[in-house]
Amino acid sequence: MPLDIIIGTQWGDEGKGRVVDLLSRQADYVARYNGGDNAGHTVTVGEKVFKLHLIPSGIIHPQTIAVIGNGVVINPQTLLSEIEMLHANGVEVNPQRLMISYAAHLITPGHLALDKAQEMSLGNTKIGTTLRGIGPTYTDKVSRSGIRVEQMLDLARFADTLQKHLEAVNQKLTQLFHTDPLESSPIIQQYLDYAQLIRPYIGDVSSLLHEALKSGKKVLAEGAQGSLLDLDHGTYPFVTSSYPTAAGALLGLGIGVGCEGRVIGVTKAFQTRVGSGPFPTEVFDETAQRLRGSGANPWDEYGTTTGRPRRVGWLDLVLLRYAIRINGVNALTMTKLDVLSGFEEVKICNAYRSQGKTYPNLPLGPADLSPFEPLYDSMPGWKEEIRGCRKWQDLPIAAQNFVNKVAELVQVPIHLVSVGPEREDVIEVPHP
Repeated sequence: MPLDIIIGTQWGDEGKGRVVDLLSRQADYVARYNGGDNAGHTVTVGEKVFKLHLIPSGIIHPQTIAVIGNGVVINPQTLLSEIEMLHANGVEVNPQRLMISYAAHLITPGHLALDKAQEMSLGNTKIGTTLRGIGPTYTDKVSRSGIRVEQMLDLARFADTLQKHLEAVNQKLTQLFHTDPLESSPIIQQYLDYAQLIRPYIGDVSSLLHEALKSGKKVLAEGAQGSLLDLDHGTYPFVTSSYPTAAGALLGLGIGVGCEGRVIGVTKAFQTRVGSGPFPTEVFDETAQRLRGSGANPWDEYGTTTGRPRRVGWLDLVLLRYAIRINGVNALTMTKLDVLSGFEEVKICNAYRSQGKTYPNLPLGPADLSPFEPLYDSMPGWKEEIRGCRKWQDLPIAAQNFVNKVAELVQVPIHLVSVGPEREDVIEVPHP
């Protein structure tokens, strides 16, 4: 059975956790393949809200085995806190239900300190990082000086590696950034304690998934962040340090080419992003407040990880078409359609204009979007509250028209639409 890959088509926060939760009902394995605890997936089950940053959200289903691939960078404290939280909410987490790749890399307090120091040194040109140590950890990985999860299996060597790592970090902190050094001993002891708890979960994720796919098991790959934050294909330099695109699933899980099935792109009915970087369709004032929400509810547009208010704007089909192309998306899910209820008209950016020319597609990728002005198509809105809708025919005609128009303009079918935060707030879109 092929591998299904779920990717975000925007700047993250598209609602992938909801989609993973839904599709995990039929999955044997759910695999996280990139990023770290700078990403957050929120799943609402009744009155319980699960906010997961590392463990795949599919673990909430009792039959599903969760794996964390080699492409992920792991903060052990976050990982263990999530295991505790899941236990407290009646979700069984043990080495039979969760495997962590031996080749994943570890985030340390040294990486956190470097992340903060580097971001502060940039002043007004800062990237907008979540300060979770993600960038410095991937930098160490690329420079071949990172700390891999497998090193936890030999505690004496692990302690020695941590000591050398912290010495190198302190040299940078004091000499490059002129900040105070870290005290090594308590950090090393803390990480040795973490190692004792995490060691039973360490295994060969690549081999496990290879055998699962070969035997016909259903595997769902869960990406963090969104395609427009991809290190190569995003709005560089305002990007993440990993590969949230579909190809990243193969790299981040150690799976060979040819096993892919569906590539399911997730898009909001509007556009959001956190942090700095270009955003052609960004809006402000009352429209922004209505799209963002007040922050009183966990599904309002405030970061799961940072709590920061997200920047908001109208749906950008130029960028959506780009994300579809670089990922090979063959099915779309649209989330948060309910947020558009109450608008007299809703807008879709279907092209850009620059120097008198119209561009339905990006001429050179999304790194520099400053020359472009968004060109909008306007559609009638709907006043009805749609959160209680459960069938396609229950939606107002204007809402149906909006969904159908987006699918037509990007030439990829939309199969599912979410109209609220609950598991049941999902509508299947009929196709001939």
